[in-house]
Amino acid sequence: MNFSQLFSFTPLWGLLAATVLLFCFSFEGGFFIGKYRYRRSQKEKDSPVGPMVGATLGLLAFMLSFTFGMAASHFFERRQTVLAEVAAIRSTYALAGLTSETSREKVRKLLREYVDIRSNVRSAQELKSAVIRSEEIHDLLWAEAISGEMKVSGASSSWVFVQSLNDMINLHFKRLEIGLEQRIPSTIWIVLYGLAILAIAGMGYHAGLFGHRGSFAYLVLILTFSAVLVLITDLDRSRQGLFKVSQKPMKNLQAAINADPL
Repeated sequence: MNFSQLFSFTPLWGLLAATVLLFCFSFEGGFFIGKYRYRRSQKEKDSPVGPMVGATLGLLAFMLSFTFGMAASHFFERRQTVLAEVAAIRSTYALAGLTSETSREKVRKLLREYVDIRSNVRSAQELKSAVIRSEEIHDLLWAEAISGEMKVSGASSSWVFVQSLNDMINLHFKRLEIGLEQRIPSTIWIVLYGLAILAIAGMGYHAGLFGHRGSFAYLVLILTFSAVLVLITDLDRSRQGLFKVSQKPMKNLQAAINADPL
């Protein structure tokens, strides 16, 4: 399991607890080293440690901002893809009216099943089954489209329906790619956590030079950084956590086409 998968499947509460503990150990380690260095050399206290720690924290803030933007971009892209897919299915359903009466009924029944499947996915196993059945329906719809094209070769109505069906299928694969594969790269997570550990250890070191932790302030800072990192993780996930792409547009489409007589 790589870092991206680790951040995708670890429960948020577990990730938050592990992050807080990791940062606390980093601070305490830096504090211990700072106290040791101060006892060995009184001049260490007068060294420019504060500005160095400040520069490290500034770089960490930049990396958090960059990573948050990436995660937010993934979230909004998933949402836009759902809306685009709903619009494509709606168009395909409407354009099925341009096909022959026999094909129209078959196509619309298949599209109703297609929307029902995509509206009721609640688990990873259901998602796997839904993808398999969705792609079977793609093949059946293409068979109907090809059959209609052969009967009325060159007809503009047939071509428009085929184009709409093609767009719908392309959006299916785009949604799978964005939802299941598009994640913040492992390298960025490693750099981000490494930088956070070093920055917090530097804060501990600086506190150790003065022999005072400032317990409440450092706990607040650790909790703040941990919460932001978990928030970024949540945004980067597709079907877990607090931030989920609303499936209401697909539900609304399901209600609309199920109410429409074939």
